[in-house]
Amino acid sequence: MRFVFYTHSLVSDWNHGNAHFLRGLMRVLTSKGCSCLALEPEDSWSRTNLEKAHGRGYAARFGQAFPALSSQQYGAGFDHRAALDGADVVMVHEWTDPKLIAEIGRIRKEGGTFTLLFHDTHHRAVSAERQIADLMLENYDGILAFGETLRQRYLDAGWGRQVFTFHEAADVDLFHPLPLIERQRDLVWIGNWGDGERTAELEEFLIAPVRELGLTGTVHGVRYPDPAIDLLAEAGLDYQGWLPNAEVPRVFANHRFTVHVPRRPYVQALPGIPTIRVFEALACGIPLISAPWRDEENLFRPDEDFLFARNGEEMQAHMRGLLADPERGRALAQCGLETIRNRHTCAHRVDQLFDIVRQLDGNSAATRGAA
Repeated sequence: MRFVFYTHSLVSDWNHGNAHFLRGLMRVLTSKGCSCLALEPEDSWSRTNLEKAHGRGYAARFGQAFPALSSQQYGAGFDHRAALDGADVVMVHEWTDPKLIAEIGRIRKEGGTFTLLFHDTHHRAVSAERQIADLMLENYDGILAFGETLRQRYLDAGWGRQVFTFHEAADVDLFHPLPLIERQRDLVWIGNWGDGERTAELEEFLIAPVRELGLTGTVHGVRYPDPAIDLLAEAGLDYQGWLPNAEVPRVFANHRFTVHVPRRPYVQALPGIPTIRVFEALACGIPLISAPWRDEENLFRPDEDFLFARNGEEMQAHMRGLLADPERGRALAQCGLETIRNRHTCAHRVDQLFDIVRQLDGNSAATRGAA
């Protein structure tokens, strides 16, 4: 089978979490003998900012970390119809330009024989509803929503023909424990500051507990304003900026535990959707403490796979407990790793993707037969 993915960027993961999951999907598909190509705009915001901050050499490192993956840039004169000729499945990410989303839909309507999927891994369906409502999705065969609450949002609004819950997952070829690396520091937080969507939460669940307990800690991420960097420094947290996702397992292995602090839209408007950072951390076998979110789909086993903290005081208590009882941390890490390997790898999602494509193709065949 030939897969074509329209993505904001495969090469750059600078403030672009979907690249993590897409790389894992493509790697598994390629291992199964499928042909995979990612198409990304030549002026993508993520790649432009990466190169501005770190130079073109950082983008070139993608090829070293993911030698089997293929990405091609497109500009104004690119022939999308020719690029899709012979494709079996085309997956278009939600960050794609709306005009191009509509154009690909027209190519499908005008004789394209591929299965066309729209992939949403963001919260704009609730935080910027008009932008999603205006997308031309009527020619798409199916919608892949990265959580059940988002799937229901599409169904309730009448966006798209068929909508499937398609959670993100861990690329376990990359994300796995590294037991030979010594855990030298207490805590690591890997995540971006994020447009004020979790400023108060980061202060309550990360900065204040570290300051009160006097922990050693590291913070990686982008778009941190100077006042935020000052707050981290005052708490004793070492801010080290952007971290290429391929280097995350090594950093996890160097720390005793990590925390998850979800953005407010996922907690309030799209409950039940963990970001990919949860899957990746558990896959690396690091104990995880999470700020509140509702696991409405029973993706994990709370208090077995990771610990929930309802407020800053509970976060402090959990941190103190893990440091005092390393065996408890090892048990948490083992349970979390078990859940990932049993349910939440990119291989699991590829199997689900094949099932979805077969279902959509079967429905199309039935429709043609009844015509």
